[in-house]
Amino acid sequence: MAIASAAAMVGAGIILLVPTGPSLGASGRFEPRMALTALRDRPLRLATLGYLGHMWELYAMWAWIGAFLAASFAAAKLSNPDQLASIAAFATIAIGFVGALGGGFLADRIGRTTLTMAAMIISAACCLLAGLVFGAAPALVLALCIVWGISVIADSAQFSACVSELSPPGLTGTMLTTQTAAGFALTLVTIQLMPVWVDWVGWNWAFAPLAIGPILGTIAMARLRHDSASAKLAGGRR
Repeated sequence: MAIASAAAMVGAGIILLVPTGPSLGASGRFEPRMALTALRDRPLRLATLGYLGHMWELYAMWAWIGAFLAASFAAAKLSNPDQLASIAAFATIAIGFVGALGGGFLADRIGRTTLTMAAMIISAACCLLAGLVFGAAPALVLALCIVWGISVIADSAQFSACVSELSPPGLTGTMLTTQTAAGFALTLVTIQLMPVWVDWVGWNWAFAPLAIGPILGTIAMARLRHDSASAKLAGGRR
């Protein structure tokens, strides 16, 4: 916790060194109804739907991957499955920094919709494959989780970048707030549903419903890619 707090303080200091971008506009008067622009404007709506698909999966995976790994390692008859699961869960979540950095690097070069669709397709596949490797060799389970940990977060920042680039001048903050609030509210649903699904179908299929989010998110981003407004993304790299 101390390291995380120190990192946050360093990050706050780094922000002071970052100049404002060319899209900065004057702030408009606060009007709650303007938040609905995120739903009325088609490109913003698609970017927000892509983000909601991403969030349907992300925090439920992070919250329950440790329990999944502990159950899987126990099924594989490992000694100290809980301790090994703790280490494996840490690795799964921590490796996300590779996805976050790599996602930002690639999105600026191959396009935001391209990167987000690829990441969500991979993470959706991991949702489905997790059950198939449950109780298998720990190395195989961990390998899948590492791929999952990278892909599940690689697209995250790109949805905010999309909204920033697509928002009307002066409404960027409102659009980002609307997107983020809706996304984090949605995470409460899947985090709470995961133990219900485990009781119903066991760990073999409990993560499968999470694939619904990135699949629908991929469809939304594919539609955004074919919208003329997507030319605003990443300097024309859709």
